Amino acid sequence: MTTPITLARKPSDPSPERRAHLTRLIRIFVAATITYNVVEAVVAITAGTIASSTALIGFGLDSVIEVSSAAALAWQFSATDSAVREAREHRALRIIAVSFFALAAYVTVESVRGLFFGSEAEHSSVGLILAAVSLAVMPFLSWAQRRAGCELGSATAVADSKQTLLCTYLSAVLLVGLALNSLFGWTWADPLAALVIAGVAVKEGVEAWRGDNCCAPNAAPAAGADATACEDGCCTHDETKR
Repeated sequence: MTTPITLARKPSDPSPERRAHLTRLIRIFVAATITYNVVEAVVAITAGTIASSTALIGFGLDSVIEVSSAAALAWQFSATDSAVREAREHRALRIIAVSFFALAAYVTVESVRGLFFGSEAEHSSVGLILAAVSLAVMPFLSWAQRRAGCELGSATAVADSKQTLLCTYLSAVLLVGLALNSLFGWTWADPLAALVIAGVAVKEGVEAWRGDNCCAPNAAPAAGADATACEDGCCTHDETKR
């Protein structure tokens, strides 16, 4: 007797029309991410320099890395032919992974320096507003791009959406750090929390390097693979057990 096991996945590949629509959506999300992060980087680095805030400057540099990741994705999806896009995917994933590792290294160094050798940062109203706005905007961009990327079966789109989500975490860390520093003078809060973010960045970088961010639509995991491998809803799997 056979018992079908369905893991609540996509029923089939998107139609050509749907794939074209998803590709256009991803291009829009990438353009929005690049535009927002360029503005964010300029504002954060400028405000951080004025306030002598390592956290703000680091946040601005993170935005620069976000732009490089989104640019890699834009390069992949600039090709109109799907075969060319697939050929570019491996290189784009490596660029995104290196961006994660660079971000983790920078955040770690700056966090350790801030904990043991950091100077006191001044209050920054601009920094607080910027962090709050990013905390509201980035989750939506990440969710929308990840959803489209998973349905399309694009590992690079999903990897870039995770980096956008990481920016959300950094926004929360920055907001809490700046607020605690302004209200209570707790200069250790921001660099300590940022070390946790660095660990997350390493994890996401490893997944991007391996291409583990999303499986192709309607693709089944290898025999004996953990069912959680596709738990983000990127693929379909019907397994038969006797």
